[in-house]
Amino acid sequence: MTAERTIVIIGAGVSGLTTGVALLDAGLPVRLVAEEVPGVTSLAAGAMWGPYLVEPWARVREWSLASLRAFETLAADPATGVRMVSGIEAARTQVPAPDWSTLLPDFRICAPEELPAGFASGYRFTVPLIDMPVYLEYLLGRFQRAGGVVQRRTVRSLGEVEGASVIVNCAGLGGGDLAGDPGVRPIRGQHVVVENPGITEFFSEDTGQSSDLLCIYPHGDTLVLGGTAIDGEGGLQEDPETARAIVDRCAEIVPELAKAPVIAHRVGTRPTRSEVRVEAERLENGVTVFHNYGHGGSGVTLSWGCAGEIAESVSTTAAP
Repeated sequence: MTAERTIVIIGAGVSGLTTGVALLDAGLPVRLVAEEVPGVTSLAAGAMWGPYLVEPWARVREWSLASLRAFETLAADPATGVRMVSGIEAARTQVPAPDWSTLLPDFRICAPEELPAGFASGYRFTVPLIDMPVYLEYLLGRFQRAGGVVQRRTVRSLGEVEGASVIVNCAGLGGGDLAGDPGVRPIRGQHVVVENPGITEFFSEDTGQSSDLLCIYPHGDTLVLGGTAIDGEGGLQEDPETARAIVDRCAEIVPELAKAPVIAHRVGTRPTRSEVRVEAERLENGVTVFHNYGHGGSGVTLSWGCAGEIAESVSTTAAP
């Protein structure tokens, strides 16, 4: 394949970088174009594997399973920032097991004595937990070592992308704007990073549709505490009042967290859509665009599955 047939990926979040690696692994030349490398929203993620309020389930199941297998392999190398971690997800009411529970071999119902006070049901399982700053640097390094080219600039329309036979739209929240898709909306998320007082297992609460989340994710010397899911808000400025509320909620589960030194605040906007969009579209100029956006809070969980599907489709499209 000639340089003129380079595949151009727009976006350098977890979806863009993972898709870039998958395409390079398939032997295709790739140029990645993004304003921010890595993407801010992906850097702000928690990030624990688990399909979170995302459809359509039949495709989500396969994408999630493919990512689970990829992360299990990556967890063997500490440099990736991926680890397999056990913990509990609990609810203050009786909540049925999620659909994705069948994908985890050690998923089980918690005994009442395993749950914090005030919780009525819960499940214990082991899943990939990803330290996103470390992981995104790993992906970026892997992409560049494989020959991928990174160009830092803003893309305002698909038509302005030059020198590509195929474009892959992994622009997250901006992916809808590029595609003329009004169905993409932001859901604002905020996390607080604190010093870890010795926690080794995760804890998360199933809060349903609430905008106030509760999660405690251990990453070695640090903990990522969450969080929020404020529908329709896209601002990236940290909110001190929200941060205090996050710490307070988590301290109800682990009292030591009330005095844990705060290291950082992370804010991102989950690019949310009624259904994840992974499909091809042909532009008027004859260039094929593969869309890969609308993952909401499941971008990490779906990343390798969506990337694999895109790579397979692009390989067929870009074949000489």
